[in-house]
Amino acid sequence: MTYLQLAACFLAVAAVCGIVLTVASRRRGPGPAAVALTILALFALTAVFDTVMIATGLFHYSPAHLLGLHIGLAPIEDFAYPLAGALLLPPLWTALRARRRERDARSADDGEQQA
Repeated sequence: MTYLQLAACFLAVAAVCGIVLTVASRRRGPGPAAVALTILALFALTAVFDTVMIATGLFHYSPAHLLGLHIGLAPIEDFAYPLAGALLLPPLWTALRARRRERDARSADDGEQQA
């Protein structure tokens, strides 16, 4: 299995989970501009820190399993993980907030019924 195949599997799972969470929460999540800005920031951080970690020898990749495209020393496949995080975490946050609001609303209704 190549790193690209592994990253594609990871991205597919994150995208499906993000869609399911968005539908389940029935709420509007963050805007596309906020997600795009988050992706840009995470890509910049990934480029810098992966380059530093690879340059210091903390880890390396087998060239046989890479596409060969790099940003700094970071292979392009490494950017799938911050992309997956940026696609998955906002819907997760929205779903958790919706769940908390529902729980709080039920607690308030129970409190009013007891009073």
